[in-house]
Amino acid sequence: MRVAVTGATGFIGLRVLRELAKIDDVEVIAVARRPSSALEGARKSIRQIAFDVSSASGSDTFERLGSPDILIHLAWAGLPNYGSMHHFESHLSEQYQFLRSVIDGGLTSLTCTGTCFEYGMRSGELNESLTTDPQNPYGYAKDALRRQLELLRRNRPFELTWARLFYMYGQGQSAGSIYSQLIAAGIRGDKSFKMSKGEQLRDFLPVEEVAKSIVSLALNARDSGVVNVCSGHPVSIRSLVENWIEQHGFDLNLELGHFPYPNYEPMAFWGDATRLRQLLGSE
Repeated sequence: MRVAVTGATGFIGLRVLRELAKIDDVEVIAVARRPSSALEGARKSIRQIAFDVSSASGSDTFERLGSPDILIHLAWAGLPNYGSMHHFESHLSEQYQFLRSVIDGGLTSLTCTGTCFEYGMRSGELNESLTTDPQNPYGYAKDALRRQLELLRRNRPFELTWARLFYMYGQGQSAGSIYSQLIAAGIRGDKSFKMSKGEQLRDFLPVEEVAKSIVSLALNARDSGVVNVCSGHPVSIRSLVENWIEQHGFDLNLELGHFPYPNYEPMAFWGDATRLRQLLGSE
């Protein structure tokens, strides 16, 4: 079985490649704008293909990706700036044209990552049956792409799993993430860490667990439609940060209330992980 991964050298992509490399009967193709030395020394040989999703929609796209049996599509430009208008003004059409060209070329199975921002400003537990109502450009573009793919399936049948991601953390995350900022502060020996009051409730997973779920869905739960990739358990940001401080042994005092709460998400929301657990056989 041949599996291609776009966005392969990104925060999630590198973990997805590591999971795929553990499987003996899978040929792994890493697709990114530039080759990465981070893939050297992997457990098995990983074929690297230099390819820019944003400017590719030719009739030979599928072949240029190595004619995979499964495509795990992680690539998306401009993150973590969720409020940028480029997400739907330009990148949405680039994404759709790329995926359509791959499907027209012969792809039969696609696993694509979405976002919890597709749910909009809803509070509480969020399940896949809810009507989407995105309230920022990134969430809007992701939701629109999913709808476009679902319409495309009516004329060009293919398997589609939409892995709707919630929050994650881990080494190598963007420098602006709260996890990366905390680790940097601890390594510098800072005595305090500025943050919001930390009362907001979120759904977090280590990025390694997110990658395992994505790979399992792609290989073992094809054509599953929308699936929340989440823990199913709300945790306050303050509690999360305090746990990270304890785990790393940092001597940091929290300066709570220094930053306001973000205005693009509700105070309390988390995912319903029931369907994920059922599909992956963990329930």
